[in-house]
Amino acid sequence: MPKQSTKPILLTGGNPQIAKADGDAPVRAYIAAMPGWKRAVGRRLDRLIVKAVPGVRKAVKWNSPLYGIEERGWFLGYHCLTKYVKVAFFRGADLVPMPPGTSKQKHVRYLDIHETTELDEHQLVHWIQQASKLPGWIP
Repeated sequence: MPKQSTKPILLTGGNPQIAKADGDAPVRAYIAAMPGWKRAVGRRLDRLIVKAVPGVRKAVKWNSPLYGIEERGWFLGYHCLTKYVKVAFFRGADLVPMPPGTSKQKHVRYLDIHETTELDEHQLVHWIQQASKLPGWIP
C-alpha cells in the first residue's frame, strides 16, 4: 500500500489547505505549509500579533489563519496568493491611518505583503493593536 502524504495540499496561489480548527496548532500547521518566502512572512505576522495582543485567540477557518478576541470576534486574517500574502483587517476602515488596500466590503481593508515589501513593523503593530480593540467579525 503506498504511503499517504501528510503534507497539506496547496490551493490556488499556494494557499495551504488546512482543516478548520481553533487554537495555535492549526495556525502553526498553516504557517509551516506556506510556500517559500511566504512562510517567513507568516511566522513574522504571527509573532507580531501574539506580541501586540497578549491572549489573542487563533483559528484556521476557510484556509486562512484568523486572530481575534474571545466574545468580540475576529479582527485579522491572512491568505497566500500567487505573488503576495494578503492581510485582511476586518474593521480596517476604522483604523488610523487606514491600511492601503481597498475592498468591496465596506469595513475591510488590506495590506498586501510581497517578497520585496519593506514591512513597517511599527505601523503594522499599531494597526493590529487598534484592530484588536474594535468589534470583530463574527461569522
